[in-house]
Amino acid sequence: MPFWLTALVTCVLDQASKELIQRLMWEGQSVPVIPHIFHLTYIRNPGAAFGLFAHRTGFFIVVTLLVVAGALVAALRLSPGRHMLRLSLGLVMGGALGNLIDRVRFGLVVDFLDFRVWPVFNLADTAIVIGAFLLVFAVWREDRERERQRVGPDAEN
Repeated sequence: MPFWLTALVTCVLDQASKELIQRLMWEGQSVPVIPHIFHLTYIRNPGAAFGLFAHRTGFFIVVTLLVVAGALVAALRLSPGRHMLRLSLGLVMGGALGNLIDRVRFGLVVDFLDFRVWPVFNLADTAIVIGAFLLVFAVWREDRERERQRVGPDAEN
């Protein structure tokens, strides 16, 4: 359940936030929330991070479908009790679906979170990055625990 719920909530929050930005702002508008630090800046990004590979919508749709399929297969194969892995995969899947919906609807992605030192991004991007970090951390932690059990509880670190 954490996987499905996380993916659903992530996707819904992403799409709702983008809808709100599109209704309340015009493209290119930037509203300071914390001046010089954090702004809401409405842009339409036809590429990936940093605007790379602009206007390759078909490519991004295929890649996103592969990511979603991979997250789904991995989540379904997880043994019980691996909550952090499920959470991380749910974040990745929900974020990927949020951006996929934009690409299918508009041929691009709506971005609006602007910290002025990084390209403008959205909640889906945030979920994907947090999910990927949690995934790496969870795998690292499980590997470390398996190694501890293999060596024995009395072994020195």
